[in-house]
Amino acid sequence: MKELKQVCRISLLVALSALMSQSVCAEETVDSAESQGFLSDVVLWQDASLSYLYGKQFEVDADEQQTVTFEHVSGLSFGDTFLFVDFIDYRDSKDDDSYYGEFSPRFSASKIADVDASFGPIKDVLIATTYEFGKGDVESFLYGLGIDLDIPGFDYFQLNLYYRDPQNGPSRGWQLTPAFSYTIPVGQSEIVIDGFIDYVFASENDNYEENLHINPQIKYNLGKLLWGDEHRLYIGVEYDYWSDKYGIKDSSAFKTDQSAYSFLLKYYL
Repeated sequence: MKELKQVCRISLLVALSALMSQSVCAEETVDSAESQGFLSDVVLWQDASLSYLYGKQFEVDADEQQTVTFEHVSGLSFGDTFLFVDFIDYRDSKDDDSYYGEFSPRFSASKIADVDASFGPIKDVLIATTYEFGKGDVESFLYGLGIDLDIPGFDYFQLNLYYRDPQNGPSRGWQLTPAFSYTIPVGQSEIVIDGFIDYVFASENDNYEENLHINPQIKYNLGKLLWGDEHRLYIGVEYDYWSDKYGIKDSSAFKTDQSAYSFLLKYYL
């Protein structure tokens, strides 16, 4: 477990260093040439965004919420990473504000071994890991296998199967997580449908229910319409369905089946 935590930290540092170097390198052309060359060998591409969401009809937590989300994704010479952090404001509750994030480095068989790992619709096979963190004692490690699928029309389609190893909670078991993106050209711009599904099952805790979390976003690239490809500003909606949220069984006395909509504004940095 210590080794996995260290790997996650190293991958996170690489991703964040690359993000910071993107703005610094323009000013430090000579002194940073060597370090920038190293990063360009490791970080093949990267992207970052900030989102604002406002929604209602959430369960367990406050009904009305607004969230600011930072996301960073990168393609590395040995795999890829995805990081997000939600900063959550509970609008109609006395509960303190909260935060939650995930960092997901994956390690590619084709890149590390320098072999063609594709077969059929499968483009690559990866070791998949995720570190979940949040306010209080929220902390879990997930590790397993992932595959990248080549499905016509999709920008990407990933399928990851994890074993959940919570450090403090009852969610020990298995989790299946598809993640996807699909772009539809519309006039001079486009609509993007992307998101993820988390299905947590085979729990080792009798008091923890299987749960299904479906979280797609449908958004229009207003920036492309107004300014071309240079600025990506999306406006749209996020749907958040979660059965037996947090593994708590839904009942008439305490509703945990969630179906919430949020207004979404997203800008790529």
